[in-house]
Amino acid sequence: MTRAPLPWTAPTATDPVRWTVQLPGSKSMSARALVLSALAAGPSTLLRPLRARDTELMAAALRSMGPQVSTVDPERWVVRPRPLAGPADIDVGLAGTVMRFVPPVAGLADGPVSFDGDPYARKRPLGPLLDALRALGVRIDSPSGGLPLTVHGIGKVAGGEVVIDASASSQLVSGLLLAAPEFERGVVVRHVGPPVPSAPHVRMTVQMLRAAGGAVDDTTPDVWRVEPGRLSGRAWEIEPDLSGAVPFFAAALVTGGQVTLAGWPHRSVQPVERLRALLQQMGGEVTFTTDGLTVRGTGAVHGLDADLSDVSELTPALAALAALADSPSRLTGVAHIRGHETDRLAALARELSALGAEVIESHDGLEIRPRPLRGTVFETYDDHRMAHAAAVIGLAVPGVALTDVACTSKTLPEFPALWSAMVNGTS
Repeated sequence: MTRAPLPWTAPTATDPVRWTVQLPGSKSMSARALVLSALAAGPSTLLRPLRARDTELMAAALRSMGPQVSTVDPERWVVRPRPLAGPADIDVGLAGTVMRFVPPVAGLADGPVSFDGDPYARKRPLGPLLDALRALGVRIDSPSGGLPLTVHGIGKVAGGEVVIDASASSQLVSGLLLAAPEFERGVVVRHVGPPVPSAPHVRMTVQMLRAAGGAVDDTTPDVWRVEPGRLSGRAWEIEPDLSGAVPFFAAALVTGGQVTLAGWPHRSVQPVERLRALLQQMGGEVTFTTDGLTVRGTGAVHGLDADLSDVSELTPALAALAALADSPSRLTGVAHIRGHETDRLAALARELSALGAEVIESHDGLEIRPRPLRGTVFETYDDHRMAHAAAVIGLAVPGVALTDVACTSKTLPEFPALWSAMVNGTS
């Protein structure tokens, strides 16, 4: 069923925001925990996972092949593995995790498993993963080299060594690694080409594989070796979603206020130190306390010159901050986000320019020169991160009208209500 767009005018802040936000679990951790749990030898639980469109699609995808995935209790999802089998039809929506993590799992199923998704999902990079799976012994029908496609599983995957260019998405590597313990010979993945973007997400995959009992060797750069073996069921403590918190942290900088992400762990698999450094460069103060992770604005937002290749999902929110800064910014290393939910570089250049900023788009980034901004219609392109960027600018610029705020349901359905409560100072 097609989701109806929901127009929304971003609220403008009249005072510094002071807010403690309780966010659901990390999308990246939730997706990986679901896949590892479905492949484990025993049941698993996900504690405080993210319930949003992407993770619901992941749960449904795994459920369609046999594993039992109970999401009745929003705080405690339970996964009970079952033999993987087709036929199955999987809707990936716009979720990169579903379209790249589940086909390797489908190769282990006994029977055909078909995949398709939202129209733009057919444009997202997938070909290198499909070629790698074929090299590992999986039969795949994909007339276009992407979606729609059918994996013809025979209940096993030979595995072995494979070469892949994962410069379009780190998920191309993670998808292979997550299923690899179940391959007869495991897998050796060798990346060739430009650097793998969003490297912290591959490290997250490796850490979570090891936590489930997987044997992974990543000591050689751009080479990952996973030995065959059974994974163990376990309880997964899902961290609050760091990337989902970034717009709220940005609000602290824009308004000179303070925002705390409650429940932040002492140790994290998410790139918190990198985010901390970026926010500090832009004028924020970041502290860790028993209350959580706190960002405080200092009354000024500074421009930023940074390579964001390892944290590319932060680009829209940081670009919004850059448009409100007191000096120019240059954001580079993110050519691959042209293949995300939309071409984010082109979309950001177009929408920030419409607001009045001077934006120069390059092949791998943006130069943003702040100018007086004006309210106007901000196209969100069915992309939750674009909606976040518009909301950040709307804090300081009245009349920023989003064409669709419901697209935030992809990762945080509560976003409009939480954002309005923060700006209005209500609980």
